[in-house]
Amino acid sequence: MRQHKFNTYILATTILFSGISVASANGDAAAGQKVYKSCKGCHSLADNRTGPRHCGLLGRAAGTEEGFNFSSEMKNSGLVWDAETLDRFIAAPLEVVPGTTMGFAGIKDQTKRENLVAYLIKASQSKTACSAGGYKQADK
Repeated sequence: MRQHKFNTYILATTILFSGISVASANGDAAAGQKVYKSCKGCHSLADNRTGPRHCGLLGRAAGTEEGFNFSSEMKNSGLVWDAETLDRFIAAPLEVVPGTTMGFAGIKDQTKRENLVAYLIKASQSKTACSAGGYKQADK
């Protein structure tokens, strides 16, 4: 409960001071869940795969998820994951972090990105979705 309140405070503060539109952080999480299905080849909420897990993503420094082998470029990017950095990175990963091992061109459609960010924010804070068993249930 305390962690959830802290994450909510961080998100609200980030939105307030980053200049990001509230719509980006408040996209349609249900629609974003459908977009996330295209990410599941490499990512999971609960487990590291080819890409790092997404649970606990908000407020985490890029390249620091325990148990995942990040590129030195990602480790040294200086990014901290919030709605704005997620949106920028998802739009053009190779431009935001040149040398990243994420070989994905990005999602150019702003609405899809906003929805995906909303889903990641919601799902990454869900204990059910972030447990190994809950992952499958949350992403049906």
